[in-house]
Amino acid sequence: MAAATAVVTRQGNDQFRGLFSDTWSVTCTLNVDSLVDGAGSTDTIAVPGVVLGDMVLGVSFGVDLAGVNVTAYVSAANVVTLRLQNESTATVDLASTTVRVVVGRLV
Repeated sequence: MAAATAVVTRQGNDQFRGLFSDTWSVTCTLNVDSLVDGAGSTDTIAVPGVVLGDMVLGVSFGVDLAGVNVTAYVSAANVVTLRLQNESTATVDLASTTVRVVVGRLV
């Protein structure tokens, strides 16, 4: 694996100023079922105020995902859906963990 070079970062709270009319920072606890290779799990988070068209900007788990792919999206009014798909070639049982999601509504 090659290391990234010429990396530029910026830390602060003004990078997205003016792009979003509203944002949500969501923290919850999730205990995903054990997933055999090729299996998936769909879980939802109640997030009051989000609507279709809002963007999930990021999602993080407090545990190693061990080859599980995560897709997060707003699936309905007030609902963020997390789709987890095991593509690791082994059974994965993620421990109960804290999940953080950031959602934004473009201006």
